[in-house]
Amino acid sequence: MQVQQVNHHEFFEQIYNQTPIGVALIAPAGNWLKVNPAFCRMTGFTCEELTKLRFQDLTHPEDSSKDTVEEAGLFDNKVKENIYERRCTKKNGEELWCSFHLTPISGEVTSEPDYFVCFIVDITDRIRSERKLSHSEGIIANAERLAKIGSWQWDVVHDQITISEQVLEIFELDRTKKYYCAKDIYKVMSTADAATLREKIRDAEQRDPFVFEFQYGRSEGRAKYIQLRGLIIYDEHQQPIELKGVLQDITEQKQVEFRLQETIERYTSLKKYNHDAIISFDMSGNIINANPAAVKMTGCTVNEMVGKSIGRFIGASNLGLILRSHYDLAENKMNTVLHRDSHETEVLATLAPIIINNVNVGYYLIAKDITEQKKLLVAKETAEKMNQAKSDFLAMMSHEIRTPMNGVIGMTDLLLDTPGLSQEQKEYIQIIQKSGDSLLTIINDILDFSKIESGKTDLAVDPFDLQEIVTETVQIVKPLIREKKLDIHICLDEALPIPMYGDAPRLKQVLTNIIGNAVKFTMEGSVEIEVRVKEKCEENVYLHFKVKDTGVGIPVEKRQQLFEPFSQLHNFLTRKTQGTGLGLAISKKLIELMHGDIWIEDSDAPGTTFIFTACFKINNEDVGQHLEFSQRKNRGTPLHILIAEDNEMNQLVLSKMVEKKGHFVDHVVDGKEALEAVKRNEYDIVFMDVHMPRLDGFEATRAIKENLSSEDCPYIVAVTAHALRGDRDRCLKAGMDDYISKPIKSESIYQVIETYYNKKQME
Repeated sequence: MQVQQVNHHEFFEQIYNQTPIGVALIAPAGNWLKVNPAFCRMTGFTCEELTKLRFQDLTHPEDSSKDTVEEAGLFDNKVKENIYERRCTKKNGEELWCSFHLTPISGEVTSEPDYFVCFIVDITDRIRSERKLSHSEGIIANAERLAKIGSWQWDVVHDQITISEQVLEIFELDRTKKYYCAKDIYKVMSTADAATLREKIRDAEQRDPFVFEFQYGRSEGRAKYIQLRGLIIYDEHQQPIELKGVLQDITEQKQVEFRLQETIERYTSLKKYNHDAIISFDMSGNIINANPAAVKMTGCTVNEMVGKSIGRFIGASNLGLILRSHYDLAENKMNTVLHRDSHETEVLATLAPIIINNVNVGYYLIAKDITEQKKLLVAKETAEKMNQAKSDFLAMMSHEIRTPMNGVIGMTDLLLDTPGLSQEQKEYIQIIQKSGDSLLTIINDILDFSKIESGKTDLAVDPFDLQEIVTETVQIVKPLIREKKLDIHICLDEALPIPMYGDAPRLKQVLTNIIGNAVKFTMEGSVEIEVRVKEKCEENVYLHFKVKDTGVGIPVEKRQQLFEPFSQLHNFLTRKTQGTGLGLAISKKLIELMHGDIWIEDSDAPGTTFIFTACFKINNEDVGQHLEFSQRKNRGTPLHILIAEDNEMNQLVLSKMVEKKGHFVDHVVDGKEALEAVKRNEYDIVFMDVHMPRLDGFEATRAIKENLSSEDCPYIVAVTAHALRGDRDRCLKAGMDDYISKPIKSESIYQVIETYYNKKQME
C-alpha cells in the first residue's frame, strides 16, 4: 500500500479549526492574536471581537486580582509554562470556568517570548458538579455537627480508619493525621469498654449492625457518652474486609435519661417509703398502682388492686364525685378507707390529678391514717380540760383561802400598831402574823409553780437597779442574820449597767429564795453574795450570780433533787425549816425564762455554793447614768378614797389601813353603789373588789369609765382574791389602773397610794 504524503500545514490547520478545545495565540502584552472557532463558541465572541480584547478582559471581576498575580510570572518570563483554572465571563454575561495551559514561544535571537500558545478547556460543568457535591457535603457536615454524629470507615485488611471531621471534634483528635488505626480508637476507651467492643465486633453477623455505648473521659475532666453503630462488610469468602458506621455524642441524651431516672427513683422512693397510702387510678376509676402503705391500709396486694375500681375502698359515691370533677367535695366526704376484712381506717384524704402532656389521665389518692392523731387529739382535749379544771380549782382555792387570810393578816397588822400592848401580847400577835405569812407563802408557792409549770408566766421588762434589788433582798433576811450572828459579804461588779431592763420582782424572788436558804441553813460563819458581768453586747448583758455559805452543805448525790418540785431532802435536812419544797424548783424555772441556768458548784470547802446566770436588756443610752427609780416624798395632802367591798371584814381592814395614813374613806357594798358614789362625789382612788353582788368590779369600772371623763375619773385599783396568771391582765383590760391581791398588807396599800401621787406629779 502506497503511503500518501501528509501536508503538515493543512493537518495542523484542520486540528486548529476542528478540535473541541479552545486554541489561541496571546501576545506578551496580553492581546488575543488568534483564536480558533471552539474558543469563540465557548465565549460567544467572534474572532474579530476577541482580537480587540486583552487576555485579562475575559477574567471574572471577582477573580481579577488573583489573575494578575498568576500572569505576572508568565508574562515576565519567570516560568516556562502555566496551567491554571480561571473563571471568565461570556459575552452574554454568563459565568464560564476554563482550564488554561499557556506555553511561551521565544525567537532565536532573544529569550523574550514572542507570543504564547494557549489551550483552553471548558470545565464549567465539572465546577458546577463539584459545587453541588461540596454543598451536599456541607449539608451533611452541618447535619453531623448539629446531631453530633460523625462517620467512620475501617479498612480491616490494612488497619486504616478514616473518620469524619465531627468524629475528630468529639474525640478531640489531631486533625493533621490522615489515617488512624484500631489501637488509636481503643485508647480513648477504658480497658473494659475496649474489651466489650472487640467482643461485639466478633459476635456481629453480616448485614446485622452492632450498637455499642461507652464513656469517654474528656481532657477537662468531664465525661462524654458515645454511641457507636457499625456494619461489617465481608468479601466473597465471608471474611471481614471493612467496617463502616456512625458515631454519636449522646451526652445530653444520657443526662436527660439520668435526670429522668433520678426523678423516677425519687418518686418511687417517695411512694415506697411514704407513711401515707398512695393509690393512682385512671379516669375510669381503675387502680393503676399503689404503695406499701396502701397495701397495709386495704389488706390487698398491689396485683390484687391493679385494674380494680377504687370505689371498692372509698365508696362508689365518692368515686362518682371525683369522676365528675367535684374534688373538694370528694375530699371532704372521704373520711375512711375500707379494709378487705370490712374494718375502716379513718383518714385525711387528698386528691391530686395526674397531668401528662397537659391532659388529665388520672388521679392520686393520698390517704393519711389519722387514727393515732385522733387519739392524741382526744388525749389533748382531755388534758386541756383537766388543766382548766386545775386552774379553776386553784382560782377557787385562792379566792376561798385568801379572803379569810386577808382578815387574819390585815387585822394582826393593824393590831400591832395599837398602843398599850404588853410585850406578851405583841409576841402572841407576832406569832399569829408569822403563821399567817407562812401559810400565805405556801399558797403563793403552789400557785406560782402551777403558773410557771403550765407555761403561763410572762416576764416583765422594766428598768431596775441591781444593787437595790440585792440590798432589799438582804434586808429581808437581815433579822435572821443578826439572830444567828452571821457575816454577810456582798461583792458587785463595778461594770454592772445601771439601769438594766427585766422582771425585777421575779429576780428578787429568785435571790430571796437562794439567799434565804443560805441564811436558813447556816448556823454559824458567813454568807457571800457575788454578782459579776459574764458577757455584754449592745442590747443584752449576761450576769453571773454566786451565793456561798458555810452551812451544813448538801451531798453530791442529793443536789439534783433540790430542783425537783416538792423536794426537801427529808433524809438529810431536819424539819426545823418549813416550806413546800417548791422554792428552788420555781427559781430554776424563772431563771430558765431569763435565758439562764442554775447549779451547785463542786467544792471541798464547807457549805454550799449556788451559781446561776441570767440575761437582761441594757439601756442603749449612757449606761453610766444612774437613775432614781424610787422617789419617796412626804405627801401632806389627804386623799378622798372609796372602798367598794361586800365583805365586812375586808372592808374594815382596808378602811383602817387607809385611815391610819390620814385619808378620808367612804364605803359601798356593790358595783351599783360604787357607780352612784363616783357620780355624786369626787374620789381620788377607788379600791374596787372584783366579785360583788348586783354589779361586779369589772362592770362597775366600765360603767364609771363610760360615764366620767378621763380628767374626772378616779384611780381605780382592783382588789381580788385571785392571784393566777391572767387576773391582772383582765383587770387592766377592763379599765382598772392597778391591781392588788388578797390578803392585803399595809405595804401594798401604801405602794398604790405612792404610785397615785407619782402619777399626779407627772401630770
